Amino acid sequence: MKKFLVVFMLLIGGTVFAQTGVKAEGNTLTTREIAPVWPGCEGSEASKKTCFKQKLVEHLKENYKFPRDAAGKIIRGKAVVSFNIDEEGKVDILKVEGPKKELNEEAKRIILAIPQMKPGERAGKPVPIRYTVPFTF
Repeated sequence: MKKFLVVFMLLIGGTVFAQTGVKAEGNTLTTREIAPVWPGCEGSEASKKTCFKQKLVEHLKENYKFPRDAAGKIIRGKAVVSFNIDEEGKVDILKVEGPKKELNEEAKRIILAIPQMKPGERAGKPVPIRYTVPFTF
């Protein structure tokens, strides 16, 4: 019986694989989440996060335009865009909230212009990472 148990344990032990980004201590299981990486952001994980924030701000500044109505007057107001960077690194708009359609469309256009990037990961597998960006026009 002991031989059977030892052989069984060896067979089972040989088929278990470790997951990257997963840590188990006692009764606690921790998974590591890595943010998406903007094109051109290299280096450590902390510098990638900082670079992501900087590149996002640059992108917003470069693409920011005030929407105008039919008479050519600037439309003022707020819009909030919630989006994911999906498993393929592409932008996926979840929700656009704001009182004016023109502002919502402009905010959506700016976010959809974000370039494809390396997707975020959790426990070593690509996962969607959610972001929310407020706009004040």
